[in-house]
Amino acid sequence: MSALPVIAAVDGSDDSLRALDWALDAARGRGAPLRVVHVRQYALWAQVGEVAALPAPADDPILAEARTHLAGRGDPADVEYVGLEGAPGPLLSELGADAGLLVLGSRGRGGFASLLLGSSSLTVARDAECPVVVVPRPGREVPDAPPEAPGPRVVVGLNTDSPDDALLDFAFTEAALRDARLQVVAAYPWPVQIWAGAPGELVPTGIDQDALENETRTLTEGFLAPHRERHPGVRVDPAPAPDDAAGQLVSASQNAELLVVGRHRRRLLVPTRMMGSVTHAALLHAACPVAVIPPSPPHD
Repeated sequence: MSALPVIAAVDGSDDSLRALDWALDAARGRGAPLRVVHVRQYALWAQVGEVAALPAPADDPILAEARTHLAGRGDPADVEYVGLEGAPGPLLSELGADAGLLVLGSRGRGGFASLLLGSSSLTVARDAECPVVVVPRPGREVPDAPPEAPGPRVVVGLNTDSPDDALLDFAFTEAALRDARLQVVAAYPWPVQIWAGAPGELVPTGIDQDALENETRTLTEGFLAPHRERHPGVRVDPAPAPDDAAGQLVSASQNAELLVVGRHRRRLLVPTRMMGSVTHAALLHAACPVAVIPPSPPHD
C-alpha cells in the first residue's frame, strides 16, 4: 500500500512557502507523495466544508508560485497541485481524512498581522483527522531557554494521566526519521495543595517532591517501553518537570527540530473537538514547528 500524501497548504504568503519546504522534506523522508493545495475563498455561497475543484489548477497563480518555488529542489516521488474553492479551515480539515500529514504556516495572507496564529491554522490543528504541523515564522525566541546538548532533537509532551499511543508513535517515528534524540517532557503538579476549611485557603499536602518526580519517571518509562522496542535506534531522554506543562514545552522548543503535542479526546458532554490550553500555548509560542496529533481511536 502506498503512503498517504503529505499535504502542504499554500496561499502565496512567505509563511506558506516555509510550510511547503517543510512538507517537501517530510514527504521525501516518508517516501510519500506531496500534494500542494491552494484554497480560494471566492465562492462565498459555498457550503462550509464543501470541496469544489477549480477547472484549471495550472492557471492558479498561487500554485504556479509554489511550482516555481520547488523548481530546482530535486524531485520528490510525486507532486500534485490542487486548487479548491471554499472556506480554508473546514475544507483543509476534511482533506486530512485522506492524508498522512497536513502542513501549514502559522499565518496566512489574511487577518491581522499582529496575531501569532491564523484562524485557518488553528481550525485545521483542532479538527483534522491526521497529524497537523504548523511551521512558525523564523526568529521566534524563547526567553531563558535552558541549554541543550548539541544535535537534532524532537520534543514530545506526555500527560501521564492520559497517555496516548498515537502521540508517542508519531514522536518516535519523527525522531527515527531525523536520527534525533527524543526529549519526553512529563510535567507533574507542584506544589501539591488542597483546599482548607476556610474559603479560598490552600494548604500543602506534605507530599515529597522527589517521590512525586520518581513516580512520574516510573510511569513515563512504562509508557515508553513498547515504543522503545519498536524504535531501538532512537535515543530517549525522559524529562519529568514540575508544574506548567505549557511553559516547559515552549522552553524545550528552542533549537528543537519539532515539538509534538496532542489533542483532547471528545467527551460525552463536550462532543466537539478540543485542543487544550497546553497545545494552544505551544502553537502560539513554540520556537520550532509544532505537530498536533489527534487522539487514538477509542477501543471497543
